[in-house]
Amino acid sequence: METNSTSEGLKRVIGVRGFASTIINNTIGSGIYVLPAIVSIQMGAAGILGYLFCAAMLVTIMLCYCEIGSKISATGGSYIYVETAFGPFAGFIANCLFFFGWGILGSAAATNIVADSLAGIFPIFVNPLVRGSLYIVLLGTMAIINIRGVKEGVHFVQYLTIIKLLPLFAIILFGFSHIHANNLQLTHLPTLKTSGETLVVLFWAFAGFETSLNVSGEIEDPKRTIPRGVLLGATIIFISYILIQIVVQGVLGMQTGHFKDAPLAAVAGNIVGPIGAIVILVATMISTFGNISGDVMSTPRLLFAGANDGLFPRPLGKVHPKFATPYVAVIIYSLLIFIFAVSGGFEKLAVLANATLLLVYLGVVLATITLRYKKTEGDEGSFKVPGGLVIPFIAIAAIIWLLSSLTFEEMKYTAIYIAVICVIYLLMRAFQSKKPSPQ
Repeated sequence: METNSTSEGLKRVIGVRGFASTIINNTIGSGIYVLPAIVSIQMGAAGILGYLFCAAMLVTIMLCYCEIGSKISATGGSYIYVETAFGPFAGFIANCLFFFGWGILGSAAATNIVADSLAGIFPIFVNPLVRGSLYIVLLGTMAIINIRGVKEGVHFVQYLTIIKLLPLFAIILFGFSHIHANNLQLTHLPTLKTSGETLVVLFWAFAGFETSLNVSGEIEDPKRTIPRGVLLGATIIFISYILIQIVVQGVLGMQTGHFKDAPLAAVAGNIVGPIGAIVILVATMISTFGNISGDVMSTPRLLFAGANDGLFPRPLGKVHPKFATPYVAVIIYSLLIFIFAVSGGFEKLAVLANATLLLVYLGVVLATITLRYKKTEGDEGSFKVPGGLVIPFIAIAAIIWLLSSLTFEEMKYTAIYIAVICVIYLLMRAFQSKKPSPQ
C-alpha cells in the first residue's frame, strides 16, 4: 500500500471513484453532441458496430496504460512511463508532445467552444473583450480550485461529471420510447473507405483517459486504483456512447442528415419540444467546461514532473506549503491556455493534436513492452495484461493504422515540432553542462 504522502511532496488522495470520474470527464466532451450524426450519415445502422470496433482498439491501449501505470506510481503519467523505459530524451519529447500539442491546444479550443455556446444564447459573447474576460474567470476559477488541493479538484470534476451525464442519460432513458425499429435495421454495409474514415473520427471520441493518469503521483494505491478506475470509467463511456448512437439512429433515422450539427438537440426536441435544444446547448457548454477543468487539474503535473527531473525550469516543481499542490505549474499552464485561447493560436497549430497524441500512445505501449522485461521496484503485485504480447501488438497495429490516416500537413508540422523539441533539448543539455558544479 502506498503512503499518503510522496517524496515529491504531493498527497495520495484520489480513489477509484474519483479517478474513474476524471476519466469520464476528460473523455466525454462536446464531440458526443455531434458525433452520432457523423456516424449515422456515414454508416447508418452499422455505426453501432463501428463503436464496438473502436472501443476494442482503445481497450488494448488502455490495458497497456493499466499495466505500466500500476508499476510506476510517480507523477507524470505518459511522460514518466516513457522516461522510465527510454530515458530523459524520449521523456522530454513525450512531455512536450502531450502538454503542448494535445493539452494546451485542446483546452484553448475547448475554451472557445464554451464562449461560442454562450454566444448562441447571449450575443454579447461575440465581443473579444467579453470573451477574454470570460476566459479569465473560467481559467482563474479552475486554477484556484486546483491550487487549493487535488482533492478539491477531483470533487469539482465529480460534480461536473454528474451534471454532464444527466442530460445524456435523460436522452437515453426517454429517447427509447421514440425509437422506430425500422431505423435500426441493417439494410447495407458501408464501403471499406467510408468505414475507415468514420472509424478514425470515432476513435478520437474515446481519447482523453490518458490525461487522468498525469496525476498518478496523487492516486491512492495505484496498483489497485489505476486498473479499476480505467476499466470502470471506460465501461461507462462505452455504454453511454453506444446507447446514445442507438437512440439518435432510432429516432432520426434517414433524417439525421438534416440535423448533422446538433443531432442530440433534435432528439431532445422530439422528446420535450423546443426547450430541449436549449438544454442540450447548455449541456454542451458544461461538458466542454468539464474537459477544461480536468485538463487544468491533470496536465500541469507534466510540467511539475519535468521540472523535478531537470527538464523544465525549477520553479515549476514547487509545491504549495499548505495545499501540497504544484501551484506554479497550475498557474503557468492556465496562463498558457489563456494566451492561446485569446490569440487564436490554437487554430493554426491544431494540426499537431492528433499526431502528437498517437505518438504518445505509441511511446507508452512500447514502454509497457520494454518494462515488462525489466525488473523494477513496483513490479510486485502490479497489474499485467493477459495474453503475453498479443494485446500490446494489437495496440501498436491500431496506432500505426491511425497514424497512416493523418494528412500530409499533420505529418509535416508534427515532424517540424519534434525537430524543434530535439533542438531545445540539446541546447538545454549543452547549457547545463557548462554550469559550474556546486562545491
